[in-house]
Amino acid sequence: MSQITQLLNYQKKDSELLALEEELSNSEERKKYIQTQSFLKKASDKLDLLEGKSQEMASLFERLKAKYEEIAETLKDYEHIGELVEGGADISFYQRSAQQLTDSLKSLKSDLAGLISAAKSAQEEYLSLKKKVISAQKQYPELKSAYQEYKKSRQEAADSIAEELRKIAEGIDENVLKKYKVKRAERIFPILCEIKAERCPKCGMELSIAEKDMVAAGKVVECENCHRFLYKL
Repeated sequence: MSQITQLLNYQKKDSELLALEEELSNSEERKKYIQTQSFLKKASDKLDLLEGKSQEMASLFERLKAKYEEIAETLKDYEHIGELVEGGADISFYQRSAQQLTDSLKSLKSDLAGLISAAKSAQEEYLSLKKKVISAQKQYPELKSAYQEYKKSRQEAADSIAEELRKIAEGIDENVLKKYKVKRAERIFPILCEIKAERCPKCGMELSIAEKDMVAAGKVVECENCHRFLYKL
């Protein structure tokens, strides 16, 4: 039996395995399991981010608190402003100072309002995410079990095909089979294609003169563009 025929037999049987793999990959059991797994991982990262934001807001609160205490301390100077003015103090100085304090208090008020809004938003986001995480954590074991059971149910058929492939592979050149498996891993399929009008039937790349001579001699060539094996019976 020629190498081309052996490869064609191998590819035909391999297409059955590929169909099983695609069936498993596209199954609802796998989709739900992978989606939940992905969500829990992203949720963990999101919770870390919210934790970082919480620490930043706590630090900002401490800075605003210190600023407020500083202003409160300065305001003590105004408790006896009447006496100071009567004693000949420069009232314009206190006017400027009062304006600065007013501006500082306005800024502080704005910063506090922004901090309160951000804290409220972060809390709502945290509580919503926490609720979803708890729900996903409860579902995850069941979804994982359902996926594993489904995968197990298809494994017997996959093992049977794999054994047939092993037997067919005994008649194929080791280097050729190695290249085939590399292309299979790259999701190139079908890998072995019959030439049509001196061109690759998949991408339309025309064979070179040397390649035409090789296929005419019954050899397999590799498409320069899509890297499939090409042959001509």
